[in-house]
Amino acid sequence: MARPRLHAVILAGGAGERFWPASRQKHPKPFLEIADGKTLLDATVDRARRFASKDCVWVVCGADHAKGVRRATGLPAERLLVEPTRRNTAMAVAWAAQRIAVGDPAAVLAILPADHRIPDTKAFASAMRRAARAAREGEALITLGVKPTRPDTGYGYIRVGKPAGRRWPGVRRVRRFVEKPNAARARRYLREGGYLWNAGIFVFRADTLLEELARHAPEIFQSIPRGKSAAAIARAYEKAPSEPIDTALMERSKKIWTLPVTFHWSDVGTWLSLAEELGVSDGKSRVLGGELLFDDTGGNLVWGGPRRGIALLGVHGLAVIDTGDVLLVTKLDRSADVRGIVARLKKRGRSDVT
Repeated sequence: MARPRLHAVILAGGAGERFWPASRQKHPKPFLEIADGKTLLDATVDRARRFASKDCVWVVCGADHAKGVRRATGLPAERLLVEPTRRNTAMAVAWAAQRIAVGDPAAVLAILPADHRIPDTKAFASAMRRAARAAREGEALITLGVKPTRPDTGYGYIRVGKPAGRRWPGVRRVRRFVEKPNAARARRYLREGGYLWNAGIFVFRADTLLEELARHAPEIFQSIPRGKSAAAIARAYEKAPSEPIDTALMERSKKIWTLPVTFHWSDVGTWLSLAEELGVSDGKSRVLGGELLFDDTGGNLVWGGPRRGIALLGVHGLAVIDTGDVLLVTKLDRSADVRGIVARLKKRGRSDVT
């Protein structure tokens, strides 16, 4: 019997609301060219093809973005899973596992968010292959854990347990998942050690994942579309719960292992994290677009529009994001709250700017 293949499943269904106003419902965060001269989606596909063969790359996305994803990735229609409505990551992962398992029940899946930045693609591919071997042989659900470099309060954490076994060097059992901590607790985690950032990157066999969903998340398991017709998929999604894979399964299963990694990783979740990625610091600003006419203090992130220059006087620690129809000015350390603006605009019916 041929060895089960390693498939890369890219999740491109998120709205990226903390990246508003650059990220919109019609043009979300994975389509943004943020660093390295390519979009986050393009970079994710490139990383996927480092460890998965060309015919083993899949994308799950929403109907609004299907044409853009198809155009950007060149994937055939059968490997583009288009969700009729957003139901969070548990359904997206479950549906992908079901579809792939039809042809290869023991296939190994690597679940990759479409909006992360991982510059060291060689180290990433090596980690994926190591995780795939452990998932295949140990029938475990593997999550990548990134060694923390700072007491970050924006990430969930993994409490590391005992080694998984001699056959899988470096792989550890997960003692528990920890929600985003406050600053004092994050500092303690960093000081004590034994904690990793939860990268939201998972590796598991398709059959193991489906068995664990049936055991721990039966409502999601029962909602998985079994047919390929648009009507069957729509009916399944209409009844499906909306829950992240983390809380639906990873925090409940007893088969969770983690592979600690040390390469640079960021979910580029806010304007602040992007500023840090790009090296914004005291006295040093970065410009992603448009023209910065004047900035006497530095320490700002500027995304300018094509029609007007931007001048900054006596300010620092700001994100200034000009998309032509919307101008956002926020303190970088408040940028995680931007999604609250989006929620209020939606409540007011302002679909034109969201």
